[in-house]
Amino acid sequence: MTTSPEPQAVIAERQLCGLVNQLAQRIAEHVRARAAALGLTAPQATALREMSGPMTMRELAERMSCEPSNTTFVVDKLEKQGLVERHPHPTDRRAKHLVLTAEGTALRERLRALLAVDSPLSGLTPREQNVLHGLLEKAVTGP
Repeated sequence: MTTSPEPQAVIAERQLCGLVNQLAQRIAEHVRARAAALGLTAPQATALREMSGPMTMRELAERMSCEPSNTTFVVDKLEKQGLVERHPHPTDRRAKHLVLTAEGTALRERLRALLAVDSPLSGLTPREQNVLHGLLEKAVTGP
């Protein structure tokens, strides 16, 4: 039994998906290596990177693209390390605001500097990064 050749569009989509997957793997490995250099796990590094200011657990979970229960585990570890504190939310009694400590802020800055070194995206110009961002955003959110 012979199979008919794949249409060019199917081949192109498969190749594109493969490239996106390879890029995601390279980025994940880059984050893991930089996190390990600071004594952090990749999820801890991702949480620190995403904490640009006070935010709720739900907001952090959205930024990390994970479930709030997973974020709770990560934040618990960061809190034990003295990097994050939970403060009362200013307008919602049920929620807590996550706030970086001075030590957490300093570590976040070190992490951001390390992540910028030899990033998988550093070979792209700022314009190319903006184009890629726009295309990926369109692919993720749909037309």
